[in-house]
Parts: sequence; structure tokens; C-alpha cells
Amino acid sequence: MMDNSQFDAMFSGAIGQEYETLKLICPLAAKMSRLVGGAVTEYANSCSSQPLSVLELGGGTGITTLSILLANDLLKIVSVDSEPTMQNQAQQSLKQWVEQGRLAFDGRDALSVLKNTATDSVDIMASAYTLHNFLDIYRAEVINEIYRVLKPGGQFINGDRYGLDDISAHTRLIQNEVAGYFKALIKIDKLDVLEHWIVHLFADESENHVMRESVALQQLEHAGFKGIRLNNRCAVNALVTAIK
Repeated sequence: MMDNSQFDAMFSGAIGQEYETLKLICPLAAKMSRLVGGAVTEYANSCSSQPLSVLELGGGTGITTLSILLANDLLKIVSVDSEPTMQNQAQQSLKQWVEQGRLAFDGRDALSVLKNTATDSVDIMASAYTLHNFLDIYRAEVINEIYRVLKPGGQFINGDRYGLDDISAHTRLIQNEVAGYFKALIKIDKLDVLEHWIVHLFADESENHVMRESVALQQLEHAGFKGIRLNNRCAVNALVTAIK
């Protein structure tokens, strides 16, 4: 496995400024994208040498997509994102994998894509920092659809914001996170970016968006998933995996 410096160099070359900005603003998000790729590698290695299909929800500018692509040469990925500006950036940055036939893009919203995907047809559902953005009612539908489209034995892999059940401890972590935004972005005179992240954080922390750990794991269990694991917790961020 490559070390962090090799990983950063590879990502900086392919994704460029997008990856460097993410590392600056939210270093744990960059780490979670790397952990998603690691989990995909582990699962793919357990499936011997057979080709695997991956559905990525919320591909954004392609940072997590690249991590998945590098996980195993036999993966074929459909990256879903309904935000065209970000997806266009990913298409430009990752065009070599599109040309190789390993990567395709879908510009519809997550639930529309899932509802139009055949039952028991996908080996891996992978994402990073997407599910927490959904309204809780929409997210519940997405989880049920993810379970439906995964093949038996298929894996759900998500690096995301899983809020602590202890509200006071969670609030302290959010305060530290906000302080980090100010420190990083005022230093480089990016007040417009700071405003954007603070406004976005208010949405993340609203009651109909926040994804509490216990509720999220119960939701996976109720959908039918087994072997549910939350690990690599870093502040309010964690990697969750589960098997159909």
C-alpha cells in the first residue's frame, strides 16, 4: 500500500487544486476518501480476480472516485452526481479512465439512479460525504434502494459525517471544526469560501439532515444489512461498511 506522500502526490497530479483545497479546508474529508478506497481494495481482494461493478453516489469533483479507481484495476465504476459543475470537473480530471472504459458518469440524483438500477446487480456501493447531505426521509429511501440493488454478499462502503450520540461531545467537535475553518481560510484570505463552508455546516447540523451514529446504523440493520461496522472515527467523521 502506498504511503501518504505517494498518495497525495498522485492525487495532486490527477485532481490538482481540488484535492489541495480539500486537504486545506477539511483534511479529514481527504482522509475519508482514502479510507473508502482502502475498504474497496480489501473487498475487491477478497473476491479473487473477477471484475466488480461499483456505484458511487456523490462523486463530486472526483477525489473519492480516483481513490476507488486506484483500489483495483478490475473495477468498473458509475459515478453519480446531480451537480453538473463538479461532475464536469471530474470528467476532465479522470478522462483517461473514461477512455479505458472503467468509468462512466450519471448526472441524475441518487434516488433516481438507484430506482432505475436492477435488483441484485451491483457489487459495491461506495461514497464519501454524500449521504449526510440528504434529508433524513430521502436518505432512508436511498439506504433501502442501496440494499435492493446490491448483489447478495455485496458491500456498502461510506466515509461520511456520522454524528456522535453524545450531543455535548458532538457540539465540542463542531466548534473545533469551525475554528479550523477560520484558521485555515482567513490565513489565505478566502472569506468567500469560509462563508460557504459555515453556511453548509448549518445545513449539515440541522435536525432533518444530521446523521447520528446510532440512528444511521439502525437504519442499515432495518434495511437488511449484516456485518455493520463503524471504524476509523475521526471527530465527527467515520467509515461505515456493511454486507448484503
